[in-house]
Amino acid sequence: MYRTNWGIGHGLKDILEAHKGPFTGQGHKGLYEILTTSWHAQLSLNLAMLGSLTIVVAHHMYAMPPYPYLATDYGTQLSLFTHHMWIGGFLIVGAAAHAAIFMVRDYDPTTRYNDLLDRVLRHRDAIISHLNWACIFLGFHSFGLYIHNDTMSALGRPQDMFSDTAIQLQPVFAQWIQNTHALAPGATAPGATASTSLTWGGGDLVAVGGKVALLPIPLGTADFLVHHIHAFTIHVTVLILLKGVLFARSSRLIPDKANLGFRFPCDGPGRGGTCQVSAWDHVFLGLFWMYNSISVVIFHFSWKMQSDVWGSISDQGVVTHITGGNFAQSSITINGWLRDFLWAQASQVIQSYGWSSRTGKVLRF
Repeated sequence: MYRTNWGIGHGLKDILEAHKGPFTGQGHKGLYEILTTSWHAQLSLNLAMLGSLTIVVAHHMYAMPPYPYLATDYGTQLSLFTHHMWIGGFLIVGAAAHAAIFMVRDYDPTTRYNDLLDRVLRHRDAIISHLNWACIFLGFHSFGLYIHNDTMSALGRPQDMFSDTAIQLQPVFAQWIQNTHALAPGATAPGATASTSLTWGGGDLVAVGGKVALLPIPLGTADFLVHHIHAFTIHVTVLILLKGVLFARSSRLIPDKANLGFRFPCDGPGRGGTCQVSAWDHVFLGLFWMYNSISVVIFHFSWKMQSDVWGSISDQGVVTHITGGNFAQSSITINGWLRDFLWAQASQVIQSYGWSSRTGKVLRF
């Protein structure tokens, strides 16, 4: 596809300029010049791709561990996942930051007309309002499912809760993907001797020294609920960051943003309020939601693995998980997350601080 040293193939400029769809005007015409003259545009693209790749690495570390003994070192596994998720989050927010800097400092609206970027900028209101609507929908519905379960639990009506044992909301598409990969060696990949990872499914498990290294990861109603919280937090992060990029040069309240720069302070209550409207402020706010997103991801991963994967295996082949498989029934309520995950895993540490030398008494929680 790409031109080599021997002149075989196409130049990247030719490929981009030929890339036109029926609704995209000039398409990618001019993108080559943007990427070869703006360091910020180039960096933005690279950060977005590297950030996404880092998050993919986070998931491969437990699903396809390079060494069996790494998979049984649960503290290291948790640390590797946490580390790569955080780094990926920072890189993706950085992509939005440098995209906004490009818009303010390097973008020339006089030379860009009817290409893909220009068309996106011209209907940015529709993009942001639709994304805003999606965030509101996801937020209310996702948390609404949890609040419903909390309420039914408080009223003593478990039969009316969303759970694997009452009203099921199974993640059927995710389960289909799992099964497709688990069954691939005998179906879609007849030449393969095994599936790419035991985590997809099947009856096999890997144990090293009496500890579970790999096990099929079952998905159920609890995962369906928390995955929609993931969707909510990620979409809000994207909303804030994309808004910062698309409105980096101008907005209704501040049409001269491009002259003020990437970062500028409030100029008081005039013009309907001008605080936290610069592109830099959107990165700052987006960062908070990135933290939100990754916190939920790490909570989910930590509890799910301790509940359904990690644990010990007896000589008779009986697996005993660290938290006894309580994720499916406990994580379907907000109260369950607070009581059976956050408090359950922090209480020993918190209570270890309870000795007061001044009174000579233990403070009980």
